[in-house]
Amino acid sequence: MTKPLVLVAAVLGVVFLGLTVYYFMTPANALPSFFPGYSADVTRHHTTHAIVALVVAVVLFVFAWFQSKPAKA
Repeated sequence: MTKPLVLVAAVLGVVFLGLTVYYFMTPANALPSFFPGYSADVTRHHTTHAIVALVVAVVLFVFAWFQSKPAKA
C-alpha cells in the first residue's frame, strides 16, 4: 500500500522537475509575473532558480524513495 506522503512527495518532485526545465528554457522577461525571478527588462535565463528547483526535486524524490521502504517488523 502506498503511503499518502510518498505520493505527495513524488508528485511535488515531478512539479519541481518541470519547473527546472521551465526556468532553463524561459528567459526572465517571459516568465509569468507571479514566478520568482520575473523581470520585464531582463532577457537572461535564471540558472540559479533552475538549479534550486532541481535540488528540491531530487530531495523530494529521495525522501519518497526512503519513505516507501517497508517498515521493519
